[in-house]
Parts: sequence; structure tokens; C-alpha cells
Amino acid sequence: MKTHNDQWHISRQLGVSVFVQLVLLASLIIGTWVNLQRQLCLLQNNIEQLISVQQKFQEKVESLNTMCIGYEYRLQAIEKDEL
Repeated sequence: MKTHNDQWHISRQLGVSVFVQLVLLASLIIGTWVNLQRQLCLLQNNIEQLISVQQKFQEKVESLNTMCIGYEYRLQAIEKDEL
């Protein structure tokens, strides 16, 4: 009778241990998922900022290109006048 009771006790401890491990594993998975969601949110914000900065840079380059074309025409006109 005592042997049967000891086996049940070990089995119960094993069940609690497995349950605790499963709970810890689930909390680890949930924590990792939450962390990934936060990282994705930060990445999305960084990409949006990068796109915004890239658009502003592109506008400045286009403006400089337009000014450069204007200066080229002026230089060509000056060179024609000098000839």
C-alpha cells in the first residue's frame, strides 16, 4: 500500500513540474511575441522616418538639379556673348 502511495506522489510531482514548465514556456513565447511586436513597431517608425528623410533629400536634389540647369544656360549665354 505504501508503494502505491509513493508512486502517486512522484507522479503528482512530475505533473506539477510539467505544468510549471509549460506555463513558463507559454510565458516565454508570449513575452517573445510581445517583444517582436514592439520591435516591428519601432522598425515601422524608423522606416517611415527614413522614407520621409529620403523624400526631402530627393526634393533638395531636384531643386539643385533645376538650379544647375539654369546656371548651365546662363554660362552658355555668357560664352556666346564673349565669342
